[in-house]
Amino acid sequence: MVETSQHFGRRVKNLNKKHARFAHGYYTTVRDDGLIIARPVRRSSGVPYKFLFVLAVLFFGFKALVLSAVGPGTYQIRLSTLENGTVIERAGAWALGLDPVTLAISSKIGPIFRG
Repeated sequence: MVETSQHFGRRVKNLNKKHARFAHGYYTTVRDDGLIIARPVRRSSGVPYKFLFVLAVLFFGFKALVLSAVGPGTYQIRLSTLENGTVIERAGAWALGLDPVTLAISSKIGPIFRG
């Protein structure tokens, strides 16, 4: 009797786990014998790598666009103004500072603006 109760508890626990996995979505497949099987959808790791990559490309593109539009001298003057500001402005100056990626992109798109 005790063994039957333990098996029942184990089956209920397994069904609850399966139900929790199916709550995030599922897909069905048909086996060779015609039986339809539902399987839970694989969940992603939670880190949206594509989104972060696109965000980084847009950020460096924006920096290069501004650098090409105003020129390196004016850009550096505006950065030095930010470096003398508040903590948030200094953090912005650090993030918007010149780096090899921005300079490379700016050198490619600069002739478009100067035309």
